[in-house]
Amino acid sequence: MSLPSFKLMRPSTVAEAVEHLVKHAGKIQILAGGTDLIPSMKQRLFEPEFVLDIRGIEELQKIGVVPGLGMEIGALVTLSKLEDSEYVRQRYPVLHEAAKTVASPILRNMGTLGGNICLDTRCVWYNQSLTWRKSCGFCIKKDGDLCHVAPGGKRCWAAFSADTPAALLCLNAELEIAGPRGFRRTLLKDFYTGVGEARMKLEAAEMLVRIFLPESHAGWKGAYKKLRIRGSIDYPLAGVAVALKKPGSKVEDARVAITAVNPAPYLVPEAPHALIGRTVDEHSATVIAELAAHIARPLTTSALTPEYRREMVKVFAKRAVLEAGGN
Repeated sequence: MSLPSFKLMRPSTVAEAVEHLVKHAGKIQILAGGTDLIPSMKQRLFEPEFVLDIRGIEELQKIGVVPGLGMEIGALVTLSKLEDSEYVRQRYPVLHEAAKTVASPILRNMGTLGGNICLDTRCVWYNQSLTWRKSCGFCIKKDGDLCHVAPGGKRCWAAFSADTPAALLCLNAELEIAGPRGFRRTLLKDFYTGVGEARMKLEAAEMLVRIFLPESHAGWKGAYKKLRIRGSIDYPLAGVAVALKKPGSKVEDARVAITAVNPAPYLVPEAPHALIGRTVDEHSATVIAELAAHIARPLTTSALTPEYRREMVKVFAKRAVLEAGGN
């Protein structure tokens, strides 16, 4: 499949990029690594008049550590750079584990952390060619008003299928967003809408520029487990991230998040209460598994059945808790 026609723009600063976004709002798409956007454009899911290639903005390609505050990661930092970072591996292991499972090494060399956070939601009825989608009458997410996953419903259930946001939720990550009114910050947990066709709280002329990891969550033990059809390349069909503050035998704080089974990644709200003050064992891990599965809402958005994906959330949540807890 060929790409549609478009005009390519290559800003060298964030301010210049925002100017283009303002000028061409509604007709422009941001290109970072391009590993998701380019295939989607070939499928005619996006046909922008303008493509904003931000890879020339050097300030967004940096990783830095601010003593006492935490870690600052530019939105253009590649997933392979995170995977290769010894500091990330030692201080934020749950993010390291998630980053190294994304797609394949070649795609991680191109794909960025910012792109993974802003990844489009996916569905077997949506991620198809134009000819295929036209034959079934389109869907709510693109050109239609019908949800094939939940017939009769007016809500899009396309699944959010990125790995790193679940880990970042466990680390209480904060985002910096640039726009025509300057910069603003928001917690990652407040960034997603939970609606498949409009997944992010990001205005048309805004762009993600940096990710901040707090020092308070550095050193937490972590694990990430994912379900996929092909173990070396595919998107997650269910994913679980676990981060534990566990300096001794008992858990002092904990966060658990799931991805790929809802239109947004979610924290498991009751997980801290189930783990804080306890030792990590089979029982506590089983409790977390049940809690994680309870908030999972997998539907027929992928090649695997919802029932199997929900069951695997249980399996992976238990495994991740035991691994993070050193069991």
